Amino acid sequence: MSFSDLFDSGFKKRNESHFAAIVRVAMADGVITDEEKKFLDRLASNLNISDEDYKLILKNYQSHPINPPVSYDLRLERLYDLVRMIHVDTIKGDAEMMLLKKIGVGLGFHAVNVKYIVDKALTLVSNGVDLDTFVQEIKNMNR
Repeated sequence: MSFSDLFDSGFKKRNESHFAAIVRVAMADGVITDEEKKFLDRLASNLNISDEDYKLILKNYQSHPINPPVSYDLRLERLYDLVRMIHVDTIKGDAEMMLLKKIGVGLGFHAVNVKYIVDKALTLVSNGVDLDTFVQEIKNMNR
């Protein structure tokens, strides 16, 4: 196995884990709506998730660990994706919020701050900000 094969394998696993975390959020209410399905389809394409892997992840999404990125910016990007999934969901219940907070901690955000970060993230996404604005605003709130 070459070095590039190892890198590709690790990159693929991180993408699959990220995708599985978002599927976990989508499945918090037991169903995937049409809007969620469209979002998952776009995200799977962006993360280079094959059709076969997509189906496997949907079937076994709970078996994928959440691998937190080392970089704070990458954690914010993953949070942005997760919050966008919550935002398109028509049922925004306590179970989804609790799950989002747990995934936030799993992504490497401190448990003491995760509620504040998630609330701010939801507000930003509700206001339609893009990823760059989202990252900057979250960083600014920590100053």
